[in-house]
Amino acid sequence: MKPDIKICGLKTAETIDRALKRGATHIGFIFFEKSPRYIEPDVAGRLADAVRGKAKIVAVTVNPTNDDLDEIVALLRPDIIQLHGDESPERVLTIKAVYGLPVMKAFSVRTSDDLKRVEAYIGIADRFLFDAKPPKSSELPGGNGVSFDWSLLDWLDGSVDYMLSGGLNKDNIADALIITKAPGIDVSSGVESAPGAKSVAMIDEFFDAVEKAYQPETASGS
Repeated sequence: MKPDIKICGLKTAETIDRALKRGATHIGFIFFEKSPRYIEPDVAGRLADAVRGKAKIVAVTVNPTNDDLDEIVALLRPDIIQLHGDESPERVLTIKAVYGLPVMKAFSVRTSDDLKRVEAYIGIADRFLFDAKPPKSSELPGGNGVSFDWSLLDWLDGSVDYMLSGGLNKDNIADALIITKAPGIDVSSGVESAPGAKSVAMIDEFFDAVEKAYQPETASGS
């Protein structure tokens, strides 16, 4: 069964259209001003009109205030709020209650200890996103183009719904899917020609690689 596919950090109508045509199930708009993928909420809202009803619209935030979320939710009308900061379980519950939207909670992973923090959020977050811990020099919680040891996810059972993120691209996505059998995948820098600049050609290459990974001869190892 093919995973959900989220393309994150889109900023143009052309790349959104291509992602949708290739089968993206989630389109992410990033509201973190330090990111090269940052987009103003009103611009994202206009672009999201083409997404609505075709894929899930995801508002990607980092430690947002209620004022931040008020503006984002009003202008974007997202289907999901993604929290990519150090939001507590209590904060996740509050956001769900105030906005009536499902929450995807992101975790940065380098060691098994990083994954143990997930336990406090099970039954609270609607879905998880597992990304690689950023390099020490980076101010970005995600989109750094680095991956983590996917075998760390072996301890998860089928009750934990998640998306795999962190350094995914056309060259490693088949291995990532074979190793993790992730129910969802998230790609950002892996389909960019430069930081924040999504490439239509690279989006095609990524989806081609996903499709190839699910061809019978690949799945059987022949």
